[in-house]
Amino acid sequence: MPIRSVITGSGCYVPTEVKTNRDFTVHDFYAEDHKRIETPPTEVVEKFRQITGIEERLYASCDLDSAAIGYWAAKEAVENSGVDPETIDQIIVAQNFGNVIKHTIQTDNVPAIASRIKHSLGIKNPSCIAYDVLFGCPGWVQGMINADAFFKAGVAKKCLVVGTETLSRVIDVYDRDSMIFSDGAGAVVVEAKEVDENGSGILGTAAQSHCTDEVDYIYMGKSYFPGSDPRVRYIKMKGRKVYEYAMKHVPLAMKECLDKSGVDIKDLKKVFLHQANEKMDEGIIKAMYKLYGMKEAPQHIMPMNIHKFGNSSVATVPTLYDLVQRGKMDNHKLEKGDVVLFASVGAGMNINAFSYRI
Repeated sequence: MPIRSVITGSGCYVPTEVKTNRDFTVHDFYAEDHKRIETPPTEVVEKFRQITGIEERLYASCDLDSAAIGYWAAKEAVENSGVDPETIDQIIVAQNFGNVIKHTIQTDNVPAIASRIKHSLGIKNPSCIAYDVLFGCPGWVQGMINADAFFKAGVAKKCLVVGTETLSRVIDVYDRDSMIFSDGAGAVVVEAKEVDENGSGILGTAAQSHCTDEVDYIYMGKSYFPGSDPRVRYIKMKGRKVYEYAMKHVPLAMKECLDKSGVDIKDLKKVFLHQANEKMDEGIIKAMYKLYGMKEAPQHIMPMNIHKFGNSSVATVPTLYDLVQRGKMDNHKLEKGDVVLFASVGAGMNINAFSYRI
C-alpha cells in the first residue's frame, strides 16, 4: 500500500483588530517618486477595493507577535489531530519577517519562530526538529511539500506545518499597497500513513523559483514619504509585475501539479489559492481551466476570505482550509474523497502547488 501525507488536524488564529477601508481614507498616499498622490484618499481606497476585493483586514493585537499567533494555530491543530506532541518529528514554520514588536520595524529571527512555537507547546523531545522556511507567501505550501518529501525519504512520519505572519508591522502607511496586507496564522498536522490507491493524502506537487528579473518584484525598501529615514525599510511590491507574473506562471504550475497527480480537472472540487487579490485569483482560476479547454470555472470552486481577512501571506492558505474544513464558510464544504488543490505565489518569485484527496 502506498504511503501518503495525510492531514490529520488543522487550526488557525484569526486576529481580533479590524482595520476597515474607511480607516485608510484619512491617510495621505505617496507614489514611488515620493510625490503626494493628488487623487482624494476616498477615491484611492475605493479603486483599491474594486481591484483587490478587500473591504477589511485583520491585525494582531499589540501583545501578540508572529510566534504567539503561530502557537495558537499550532496548538489548535495538534489538539484537533489528537496526536501526542512529543511524537512530532518536525515543526516546519513558514514566515518571512520573524517577530516584529508592535510600533517597531526591526525583525527578530533568532531563535527561529519554529523553535519558539516548540517551546510554547512544551515539547521536550530533542528529536523533534524545529526550523523555519522563508519562501515568500508560498512558504506554507512549500512546508507541506517538504514534509511530503521527508515522509517519502523515511526521515519523518509526523510534521506540524505552520504559516504565521504579522505583515501589518512591516508596511509603509504612505504606500497604497499597505492596504493589502494583514496578520494571521494557520497550521496543520500531517502524517505519513499507509492508504489504498484511492485513499487520502497528497497526490502530487509542483514548485518553481524564478529569480532573474523577477527577484525584486517584492522587496524591502524605504518609505515613499519624502524625508523619511532611508535606513528604515518596509515591504514593497511592483504590483503590475507581480500580477503579470502570477497570471503567466501560476495556472501552468497548477496544471503541472494536477497532471502529475493523474487528476482529471473535472474531478477537482476546490482550489485553495493564496488570498492575494480577488481579481488576480479569479483570473488565475479562469486561466487554469482555459488550459484544459474550458471557458469557465465551476461555481464555488474557489473559497475566498480576502474581503474580510486581507492578505496574510503564508497564513492565507492554511487559514482558508481550516475554515472550510470546520464548515465556517458559506457554500463550501469538504467530503471524504474530494480532490482539492492548494497553490500559492509570492516573493522570490516563487510558485507552488499540491493536490490532495480528502
